[in-house]
Amino acid sequence: MIKKKKVLQGKVYSDKMDKTRVVLVERTVKHPLYGKITKKSTKYMVHDETNQSKVGDKVQIAYLKPLSKSKSWEVLTVIEKASILDRGETRK
Repeated sequence: MIKKKKVLQGKVYSDKMDKTRVVLVERTVKHPLYGKITKKSTKYMVHDETNQSKVGDKVQIAYLKPLSKSKSWEVLTVIEKASILDRGETRK
């Protein structure tokens, strides 16, 4: 039996560490009682072996066995490169 890997999409939030990126994944959630739709976000520490992604890039990440205390995700592909103007706008 082959297990399917959990795959998410998000934006690179920080690339200051070597071979590690912080990826911000946003999702929308509907309130169970009132029905209001809100955005929730989670930051994941992601392994990037080749340092190919930069701040603002849209990436696809997949779950793998834990590499360290906080890293258990890896970058699969860079979906969309950020333009030079977008790189400064990712942090608030």
